[in-house]
Amino acid sequence: MSSIKIECVAKEGYRIGESPVWDEKESALLCVDITGRKVCRWSSVTKQVQAISVDAPVSSVALRKSGDYVITLGTRFAALKWKEQLVTTITHVDKDKPNNRFNDGKVDPAGRYFAGTMAEEIRPAVLERHQGSLYTLFSDLSVVKHFDQVDISNGLDWSLDHKTFFYIDSLSYSVDAFDYDLQTGKIGNRRSIYRLEKEESIPDGMCIDTEGKLWVACYDGGRVIRLDPETGKSLQTTVKLPVDKTTSCCFGGEDYSEMYVTSASDGMDKEWLSRQPQAGGVFKITGLGVKGVPPYPFAG
Repeated sequence: MSSIKIECVAKEGYRIGESPVWDEKESALLCVDITGRKVCRWSSVTKQVQAISVDAPVSSVALRKSGDYVITLGTRFAALKWKEQLVTTITHVDKDKPNNRFNDGKVDPAGRYFAGTMAEEIRPAVLERHQGSLYTLFSDLSVVKHFDQVDISNGLDWSLDHKTFFYIDSLSYSVDAFDYDLQTGKIGNRRSIYRLEKEESIPDGMCIDTEGKLWVACYDGGRVIRLDPETGKSLQTTVKLPVDKTTSCCFGGEDYSEMYVTSASDGMDKEWLSRQPQAGGVFKITGLGVKGVPPYPFAG
């Protein structure tokens, strides 16, 4: 762990950077700026960031098997053609809740796009409670709602044997597990596997490594923590970042040995921003000694 190196690779100052995803074909990191309404792509080759502006808060981005990307935009699942900068709506959710928007999303090992909603925030982490739901977009473009009463639908991932689905509802301060049926995409038997300590603050985005351990970005905690879902214990690997509002994490790079962490600057005053000039940046962490699992593309 002594060789860990943290570098800010995209100094864009995103308002709420989220949903980092490695695009192997492009040797690039995708992410979104939710309140900035942008889908962004940082090239590891040119070190440049390209961005596409969209017409609503965009909260997650995922690869698509047929090429290009899928995104969650407002309360819509949508398709994004990168070169044409073209967004097409696939389907709407939460039509009865005009104040809602999607938050984090991720594709499961069978190519289904899981994403959840929340009420729009009054200020960071302050919002009308229990307004969100968790959904799945299937490859035939049908949608299933798993449950509602969610505060801030957040980090998602699957165990290496695909039998467990991990999920975070941020204001519960808990990382939860469900039994997972890969054939049907059904989830059940919800249980908490880890409760966050006070200094870890609010659990946000999450990813899994090839050892089956979970990495959770801690919003307002300025860190990414590593958990063992089997024992429910935090491991000694905590990566502290030079910004407080760490939002999500993923593995990437040629062999998925680099970790990328997004962050936010919304809700920070001038004095706070002057102390943390890299707030809203995207960070690359090397030297962790573990690798991640490549992202699954949406099959629809």
